[in-house]
Parts: sequence; C-alpha cells; structure tokens
Amino acid sequence: MNELVSASQELEQEQAPSRRARLRGGLRSALRLALDLALPPLCPSCRAPLGDGAGLCAECWSKLSLIEKPYCARLGIPFTYDPGPGLLSMEAIADPPAYDRARAAVRYDDVARALVVVFKFNDRLDLAPMMGRWMARAGSELLADADGLLPVPLHWRRLWARRFNQAAALAGAISEVSGVPVLHGSINRVRATPQQVGLSKSE
Repeated sequence: MNELVSASQELEQEQAPSRRARLRGGLRSALRLALDLALPPLCPSCRAPLGDGAGLCAECWSKLSLIEKPYCARLGIPFTYDPGPGLLSMEAIADPPAYDRARAAVRYDDVARALVVVFKFNDRLDLAPMMGRWMARAGSELLADADGLLPVPLHWRRLWARRFNQAAALAGAISEVSGVPVLHGSINRVRATPQQVGLSKSE
C-alpha cells in the first residue's frame, strides 16, 4: 500500500512541473499576443507591419544588398565577375590600407543606412542579433583566425548620452554565433572625438 501511495506521489510530482511549464508557456504566449496587438512589430527600415515576425519586411529585405563572393581579398569590395581567388581591387592596389583584410555584410544603401541609424540613435538593441549574424557570416574567414573581438569603446560622455555602445552589442551578437570571445575593457577611449554624422569622406 505504501508503495502505491509513494508511486502516486512521484507521478504527481512529475506532472506538476509540466503543468507549471504549460501554464507559463500559455501566459507567455498570451502576453506576447497582447503586446503584438498593442505594439505590432514594425520593419526597422520602413515601419511597415511585420505580422508575426522580426527583422525586415519582404520589400526591404529584397532591397538589401548582401555582399557575396567574388570580392577583393583585402578590402572586401565586390567584383562584377570572378577574377579568381586572392585578387585585389584597384582601390587596394592604388592605396593599400593599414590592415590585412576587411569585410562588410551589406552595401551601405538606403535600407542599410536606415538600419544603422535606428540601431545607433533610436535604442533598437533588438537589431543587434540580426545584424551580428550578418556580420559573422560576412567575416567568417576572419573570425576563424581571431583570438578575440575588440569593440571600439565610446567616450564616457557619448556613452552616457547614447546609453549603450553599439559596437559592443554587435560584438556580443557575433560572439554568440562564432564562439570568439569579446575582450571588453581591453582598450579605452580617452579623447572625445567628433561624431562622423555630417562629415565628408575626407573629414
């Protein structure tokens, strides 16, 4: 009899967590639905309703220009045709940069510009995972050789005004995808440099 009672109690204990988990899941779904009805998710580029997802709407996604191979082995500038592996662009030959390799995830067109602006200046930290995945994909060959990610810090006054460092947020998202650790605090910004917004290319 005692064995029957203890078996019954064990069964109830096993079912209790699953009931609680189902209840929590149901509450979470209801809250998500209520939030989506009150504040529907919008495309960060054009503000069109996204329906049930996150990211970009279909129209903005179709306009986004992901940079794919073939591209310059040093600058990552895309070529219109495939000249073969390891070739450099005219820009890299004429004015060699101080670094070995650079990669970009997308062309900086209207959609990419809108994403950067809302991410940096409108507190859209929710965009960091999506943009970080794009960057990790574009820089996969660089990340394979990397010991760490070093986000450039903001000066303390700009960090106070902006409330977060977008480079650190992106580095965290890239780290989650690639497994390369983020080396927070390894460098400091000691001088308050002017913002790049509104500057010319030479400036």
